[in-house]
Amino acid sequence: MTVTERFQRLPTAAKLLLILTAVLLPIGIALAWVGNNGIRRADAALEGRNQDRSRAAAGAIESLIARNALALRIAANGTLATGPAGACDRMRRSLTIAPAIAQSFELEGVDGKPICAAGNIGDTGELPLVAPGDIRVRISPNGNAVAIRVGVIDGMATAVVGVNELRAAALGAGSKIDALVVQDGDDELRLVGPPADPDLRLRISRWPIGNGNLVARVGVTHQRITTLDRLMLLLPLLMWIAAAVITWLLVSRLLIRPLKRLENGVLAYRPGEGELELPAKLGPSQEIRELRHAFARTIARIEESERETTSALEGQRRLVREVHHRVKNNLQVIASLLNIHGRSASTPEAQAAYAGISRRVGALSIVHRNHFAEMEENRGISLRPLVTELGAELRASAPEAARRVTIDLDIDTLHTTQDVAVAVAFLITEIVEYAMLRAGHEPVEISLRRTSELTGRLSLSSPVLVPEEGQEAEKIQFERIVAGLAKQLRSPLERKLGRYSVDLPVFPPA
Repeated sequence: MTVTERFQRLPTAAKLLLILTAVLLPIGIALAWVGNNGIRRADAALEGRNQDRSRAAAGAIESLIARNALALRIAANGTLATGPAGACDRMRRSLTIAPAIAQSFELEGVDGKPICAAGNIGDTGELPLVAPGDIRVRISPNGNAVAIRVGVIDGMATAVVGVNELRAAALGAGSKIDALVVQDGDDELRLVGPPADPDLRLRISRWPIGNGNLVARVGVTHQRITTLDRLMLLLPLLMWIAAAVITWLLVSRLLIRPLKRLENGVLAYRPGEGELELPAKLGPSQEIRELRHAFARTIARIEESERETTSALEGQRRLVREVHHRVKNNLQVIASLLNIHGRSASTPEAQAAYAGISRRVGALSIVHRNHFAEMEENRGISLRPLVTELGAELRASAPEAARRVTIDLDIDTLHTTQDVAVAVAFLITEIVEYAMLRAGHEPVEISLRRTSELTGRLSLSSPVLVPEEGQEAEKIQFERIVAGLAKQLRSPLERKLGRYSVDLPVFPPA
């Protein structure tokens, strides 16, 4: 079975769904591809924005540390160059004029021993020694600030930047961050967070700060396209699916189901067994309701036409029945007239001639009477009653010398047409009459058997039916007549010792 044949055998709703799919699916796939690319670009944009936020926060802390380190170096160089006496006061005055610079510091000698201090910066003994021009950034020993140590000529300077300053710098960069930790090896200084929502997913990024001495770990909310956003982007594809399903449902409920109910109503109708009953509710379709009315009008016209045809056929059958009845009566009148004239004939030859004609007219009358029964039963002429009645008629019309003849019948119930019945009746009449007139005391056997579904075999047996040499004119005339009747049956006459047989067409068994 080809694809076209399979498609044609599908229900209409399935065909419509396949057609909508074939038309709209490429558009839906293209829109889904565009939507998917949009989702990817949106995710990449969100990821880039998160990176920018993290970079800005780390850069703000890096900038704050760099400004403090630069200011501390400049102030320490100028202060220690004039000697250690009053160094911290001179350095404080120098740092005061610098904006957003830590005011807590300590000056140390080359060996790391404190010279003087301003404010509380905690224990600096654990901080490494730095050479002139070098800068080291560490988390302060007390773990609450970032310590900056710069090396200058004849000493070092150490300052701390507190948590508040670092947090203000990170948040002041315009970055919305959810977590910020400054890490120094195993030591950590938490500036922001952690977030209050434990289920909040954070994207953590690491940024080196303070010349690579520290690492800023910045956490921002992991923002991605939500399910609702994806549904909005995939809305064209969802609309295609919804359109296909809704169209299929509408066609199935408003078109296919009403038509199916209408079809079942039409198929359930049986002419002559009742009126046509069609469903009253067929949905909102005006066309289907009009189709229902059209079916009802058509069936009404067909029933009216059938009634008229049946009435005309019945009249025709009565007419044909009357014609056959009259033909049968006329043939019987003719047979009666022949019998009357035969009895009043002056010579035996004339009487025999009248009797022979009367027997043949009687045979034809019997065929017409059985043809009338054929019209009643509509199965063809039944040969069994025809041959039985014909045998009785031949014995009744036989001359006195042949009244002793016996006719034995072995007849199956077979049916045939009128033309075949006429030829069979004449053939039996000719052979039986010949046997009665030649040897009235010899019996005659008539056999009719079905040989196949469409054929039967008629056989007539009598001792008088023996081939003779030097046949007289009467026997030659008889042979010519029976051979001609056999030709009317479209079958050759088979002659054997004491038996004549011929095949004839019959109707199949009921």
